[in-house]
This record gives sequence, structure tokens and C-alpha cells, in this order.
Amino acid sequence: MSSRPSARLSAIRIYPVKACRRVELGETRVGATGLAGDREWMVARPDGRFLSQRTHPALARIVPRLTASGLELSAPGLPALGVARPEAPGSVEVAVWDDRMLALDAGEAAAAWLARVLGEPARLIARAPDTRRFANRAFVGERDVPVSFADAYPILVCTTASLADLNARLPAPVPMERFRPNLVIDGWGAFDEDRVRVVRAGPAVLRFVKPCTRCTVPAIDQESGEPSTDPAPALKTFRFDRVLRGVTFGVNATVEAPPGATLAVGDAVEIVA
Repeated sequence: MSSRPSARLSAIRIYPVKACRRVELGETRVGATGLAGDREWMVARPDGRFLSQRTHPALARIVPRLTASGLELSAPGLPALGVARPEAPGSVEVAVWDDRMLALDAGEAAAAWLARVLGEPARLIARAPDTRRFANRAFVGERDVPVSFADAYPILVCTTASLADLNARLPAPVPMERFRPNLVIDGWGAFDEDRVRVVRAGPAVLRFVKPCTRCTVPAIDQESGEPSTDPAPALKTFRFDRVLRGVTFGVNATVEAPPGATLAVGDAVEIVA
């Protein structure tokens, strides 16, 4: 495989609230934790443990919009709710997988609104400015790579050709949003991303560090929150990774340089290594 001048970023997406609806962007800044505004908020149980679509698929129906002061949340059948970003003091301990950290609770109005969507108590949590959480060094090397409330790594990259290859094996095609990528690349061959280590996307340099193992979320319709075509059985026939013990689709990436670079849809993607 060689670098292809025709390779481009075809989509940029952030998820302001972990596990909730995507926001499509024409351009965005890139920092050490990934795309600006990505997964800076999350929904948690009252004890601080994060919630995801794995157990609460109704989260897919929550549509976040970034505002100057924080967020606006909307969902079918409910009035929209404006939420100001909370400020310390008022830190609470929260957990994302095995990582525990201090964060900021967005208050009772947001909690009541979420309870109406989910049918159970929940809290809206904002990442604190001084939160320290890092990606797994087994994949990123001997360095601290900061991560927001994302599952494990700063950026998830998928390609249109890989999705087309997968869809040819499914009884009904699934859209790209099922895999919740941050960046979508058009112009590579199917699963070329498996053989790439470093890319330059526009002015940003990204390092591909780990294939993304997939859970049950790609079987959930990202508009309705309802079960839909499950790509896992097809993926298992040709994308099972014995080392990672799961099926893979897409690749996790870290940001190498430069801090504050701006990515835009249409930017050229060049394979560096």
C-alpha cells in the first residue's frame, strides 16, 4: 500500500456527551486529548459509574449541542434543556471503566431531565479542567497520553472502504454512525488502516496505536436507540483478533503534533509510516 493523494477526510464527528448523539463538524481543533469538545461530558449513575449504550441504548436519543456556556440537550418528547458548565468547587468522584477521577456534577435540573429520558436516576457530569486520565501504555508506549471521557484513546478513525466491505457481507447495510468514529477517511482500500502507523491529516499528525475492538453498540440504531442489524456475526468471520479477544473495526489513534492544529473535512490524508 502506498500513500494516495486522493485520500481525504470525509467526515469529522464529536460526541460532546459520551454515549449520546454525534455532532457533525466541518472543521475543528485537535489537542492532546483528541478533537475539541469530544466527550467532555458523560452520563453517570448516582454513584459516579459512567453509563453507555451497552446498557442504556436510550442515550442514543439524546442530542447535545455545544453552547457558549455549556450544553443544550434535547430528546424526543421533552423540552430542550440548557446546561451551564459547572465550576469547582463541587467535585465528585466518577469512574470510566477502571479509571477513577474527580469531575463536576451539572446539578439537579440536568439530573431530573436525564431521569425522564432513561427512566432511572442519572447525573450529568462534566470533565474537570485538571482531570488526569491516560491511555493504556501497552499500546501508546512509555508516555502519558491524556484522554477525556472516551473509552480509552483520544481519536477513533474509520474508513468508507472498510464499511463498504463489511456491508457487502451483511443482510442489510449499516451506516457509519453505528461505529461512532471521530474521523472518516475516504480514498483508501478496505482495511488499509490495519497496515498504517502514522498519518498526516491536514496539518495534524496522528499515530494509529490499536485496532478498535467492538462491543454491542454497533447493533443499536443511533437515531432511535432501538436494536437493528448487528454487524458482529459478520465481523467475527473475518475480523476476530485473537490477541485482543474481540472483533475489530476502525483504529484508535493518538495526536502526535501539532497542538492546536485545525482539521477540516476535505483535508488530504497522507500515509507517513
